[in-house]
Amino acid sequence: MAGGNHSSVTEFVLLGFTDLQELLFVIFLLMYITALVGNLGMIVLIKTNSQLHVPMYFFLSHLSFLDICYSSSIMPKLLSGLLAERNVISFNGCITQFFFFAVLGTTEAILLAIMAYDRYVAIREPLHYLVAMPHEVCVWLVVGSYAAGSLNALVHTSGLLRLSFCGPNLVNHFYCEMPPLLLLSCSDTRVNKMVMATCVGFIITTSVSAIIVSYACILLTIWNIRSAEGRHKAFSTCTSHLMAVALFYGSAAFLYFSPFSGNAEDQGKTTSVFYTLVTPMLNPFIYSLRNKEVRSTLRRTVNKLLSWPYSHRSRSDQTKAGITWSQQKK
Repeated sequence: MAGGNHSSVTEFVLLGFTDLQELLFVIFLLMYITALVGNLGMIVLIKTNSQLHVPMYFFLSHLSFLDICYSSSIMPKLLSGLLAERNVISFNGCITQFFFFAVLGTTEAILLAIMAYDRYVAIREPLHYLVAMPHEVCVWLVVGSYAAGSLNALVHTSGLLRLSFCGPNLVNHFYCEMPPLLLLSCSDTRVNKMVMATCVGFIITTSVSAIIVSYACILLTIWNIRSAEGRHKAFSTCTSHLMAVALFYGSAAFLYFSPFSGNAEDQGKTTSVFYTLVTPMLNPFIYSLRNKEVRSTLRRTVNKLLSWPYSHRSRSDQTKAGITWSQQKK
């Protein structure tokens, strides 16, 4: 018995990647470290610089936080599995991993839609941006995205716990995800598939629709800007977000709307690498390299850190010189 259902399976074997495991370990480890350092650096940069204390960067800091948690719910187990002869995860551990993966993934999808609306408000009302998007509203929008993500995860996790898993227990994936787990159940999974298609379809459709509408309004607003420089500046603030949206939603749609089959699972593993690792790794670079404010703030911060030892030494020398001069005067 496991998870309160009639399963005889108490653990799953994650097949993951069977070829070039040592090489993949090094590549994935470097990508994971890059994702952690990049997103953590983005959070610290936003929190410690008052110039970035505006709604856009408030949402971006939460996106970076989600990316850290998102990749961390998957990658440590994947990395340990690449070095182990048999990558085993308990039934409860598998369900827990899926729950947090679903919470974080859904929250990020909704947050990307909120960020698109935020960009529209910033371009439409540049002089009244902070009034139109007060901090309290931003906090409630973020809290609402987390609440929606938790609710969606509870629905799917409850559905998994009602299923029976009688064997085999070989998951053709590198983490516990809904489609490959449904293939292993000896119960009728039609309801689970219908609920998954409905919920995921609703989330992706509404989020993408909100993004499309927001950017359609942005384009209309940009079209009415008279100066070419103003149009370029307004559009450049949106390109980084569009790149992040394309990476996230493209891989997610392919993963969830592919047919349930063994071949789709093999393709899904490759797609999931983009979904769980490549996107969290690239997001900090996309937003920092394509954003003038982040670049300039990062440059000032780095220059300040590099010059700190010299300025500290200079102040110390000045202090010593002052003490020596006062002693000579006495």
